[in-house]
Amino acid sequence: MTKPNPFKGFQSSPEIIRLAVMLYIRFPLSLRNVEDLLHERGVEISHETVRFWWRRFGPMFASEIRKRRIEGLRSSRWRWHLDEMFVKINGERHYLWRAVDHEGEVLESFVTKKRDKKAALKFLRKLMKRHGRPHVFVTDKLRSYGVALKEIGVADRQETGRWLNNRAENSHLPFRRRERAMLRFRRMRSLQKFASVHSSVHNHFNQERHLYSRENFKLNRSAALAEWRKLCSG
Repeated sequence: MTKPNPFKGFQSSPEIIRLAVMLYIRFPLSLRNVEDLLHERGVEISHETVRFWWRRFGPMFASEIRKRRIEGLRSSRWRWHLDEMFVKINGERHYLWRAVDHEGEVLESFVTKKRDKKAALKFLRKLMKRHGRPHVFVTDKLRSYGVALKEIGVADRQETGRWLNNRAENSHLPFRRRERAMLRFRRMRSLQKFASVHSSVHNHFNQERHLYSRENFKLNRSAALAEWRKLCSG
């Protein structure tokens, strides 16, 4: 059974839609920045069209990326770094819980209004339902983590330390840059949706170039771009 074409009924080509969505999510650009960049390439669309495209196709692309990575056994269960970052929505503080593995791969993003035991439990259960259980949970000294891990039965796998969680702290930076370009968020639902899509796209294009020679980096970057151009192509 063939899958329905998600691009059916759109006047613009799938290539242009994928390019617009990639530019907006991957780089710290505004909707109007993307509109101007596409204009330079001879593509005349409105910034509202870019907004509609990323909302319509962003989750679809992210879901396919996650599916391919899980099928390719790219998700690590060795050491996970957990951390929460402050995000303001209409001036009110919320918390974006994030989990990354030892290579900086973003495993999960989850938005809550509080950072208590209930929120930590919900985040951990969602994380482990999708990725299983790791050998080690690296966290900061927030007590909610310890209580939640104890209830799940993996308290003996928790590690805390002054610099042990730098991997998670550094992984916040790309999202922070993106948040500033978007002038923050107005709804929890919008934040959850964008954080989920952004993490998948970041994983896809994150090549950790400092670990490779220039030649290998170019090959990996080209492979990632080629794979992106085939998303949702059937």
